[in-house]
Amino acid sequence: MTGETRAVAALNASGIRYTLTRHGAVNSLAEAAAARGVRPEDIVKTIVVRRGEGDHLFVLVPGGRQISWPKLRALLGVNRLSLPDAAQARAVTGYERGTITPFGSLAALPVIADASVTGRPVSIGAGAHGVAALVDADALVGVLAATVADVTDAAAGA
Repeated sequence: MTGETRAVAALNASGIRYTLTRHGAVNSLAEAAAARGVRPEDIVKTIVVRRGEGDHLFVLVPGGRQISWPKLRALLGVNRLSLPDAAQARAVTGYERGTITPFGSLAALPVIADASVTGRPVSIGAGAHGVAALVDADALVGVLAATVADVTDAAAGA
């Protein structure tokens, strides 16, 4: 089963309404937004974060923003977090970097959605390069049972 097939099956099983978009290779957030017909801030990246050995979670980060490590550590009540390397992220999720989505992940991980994600349609990856699902962010947060919190800052240069 391909990553896209697994992600779409999970989207279908979740009951969330979505529109799948497919586009060619993109080289920037702006190009991805144009290809998907959304604003850059409406693209939501799924970042895998490692709390400890065998303990990972997803953080949903809107375009133009980045994880604020102090905010995320405070929310989780931990002193240390890290990003797994590409091989470890793939082992946990079944997806390569750039295609990671909570939908169809090999491991069911807790999800934290940045507070700025909610209240609008957003585009989230769907398991393959150039494939995304346009969904209502509030429905997304609901089906993923995500914790909504302020865990990002504006990205440098954004």
